[in-house]
Amino acid sequence: MADPLVELTTRGMSIWLDDLSRERLVSGSLADLVARYHVTGVTTNPTIFAKAMTSGDAYHTQMSALAARGVEAAEALRALTTFDVRAACDVLRRVYDVTDGVDGRVSIEVDPRLAHDTDATIAEAQALWWLVDRPNLFIKIPAARQGLPAITACLADGISVNVTLIFSLSRYDAVMNAFLDGMERARLTGRDLSTLASVASFFVSRLDTEVDARLDKIGTDEATELRGQAALANARLAYQRYEQLIASPRWRALEAAGARPQRPLWASTSTKDPAYPDTRYVVDLVAPGVVNTMPEATLRAVAGHGQVPPDSIADHYEQAQQVFDRLRRLGIDYDDVVQRLEDDGVAAFEASWDRLREQLATTLRATDRGAGHGR
Repeated sequence: MADPLVELTTRGMSIWLDDLSRERLVSGSLADLVARYHVTGVTTNPTIFAKAMTSGDAYHTQMSALAARGVEAAEALRALTTFDVRAACDVLRRVYDVTDGVDGRVSIEVDPRLAHDTDATIAEAQALWWLVDRPNLFIKIPAARQGLPAITACLADGISVNVTLIFSLSRYDAVMNAFLDGMERARLTGRDLSTLASVASFFVSRLDTEVDARLDKIGTDEATELRGQAALANARLAYQRYEQLIASPRWRALEAAGARPQRPLWASTSTKDPAYPDTRYVVDLVAPGVVNTMPEATLRAVAGHGQVPPDSIADHYEQAQQVFDRLRRLGIDYDDVVQRLEDDGVAAFEASWDRLREQLATTLRATDRGAGHGR
């Protein structure tokens, strides 16, 4: 029986894991997924770290040491997350070397509360780049409008960037332009462009969740027929824009100087509606030069029963545009949908970060008191 994961990689998709924890590192789970499931990268976010640090006792030893030093919660959080990401970079280093830096990447996100502060985002990105100190690191920067200049500045400064929380096609256009600006500035200062990398993370399934809810309120036969079509259509039209970018004279000039394209990355690829196939946001978005970052459950579902069609993107551009034309005629406001998703996405990551920092502060105080009683 053919291995669907091999088929995906043969067709040009890089398979990344959307998860990281100390337990996954210590147990060898990450190394096993790299060896047996063709995982060539890792993405993280505040929600992932919040889940990891509040489950089990894998972080207890490091938390005890931080508590003994009197480290504040915000700095402790940075120490814990960069430790995990540095270790994951080491696990993926061979992949990075074998693929000449294309894959083997691990992403860590700037504090999401800084998403609307350009200068603070740049400073945080520089600090994380220095702390992790691995060439296969990606700094995740949200694609909020204030994040766009930060993307350009970081790339110009030699920092590889994963642009996250992209929902709209117009915002993706702005992200690609920020990438080009950054690479052009890096070239002007004499940087080796071949060492710089970037991905643009398009969040997929959440668009269906929001659009389907609006279609359900409309309730007509056509509305029901359009359920579950918006997310794939959005991603396919994004890939069409990527193809236009890499055919542009502006990109060709950078490519001639050694630059590599900013690859589209499909994020939020677990299926939220149980009525949909659990592999749909993977097997229906396969094309050369894309990345798909999956939770482990989705990864194993694809490995177990994924069926990869001959062409799931380029043959569907016209159909994808028709989906949005029909949605517009039904009164679905695309701009309102994607702005709502961006705002909710940033707010959710902020809430996870704040919750984790508060929990960590409580844990550090309790750990410090426990250590004091033992002295």
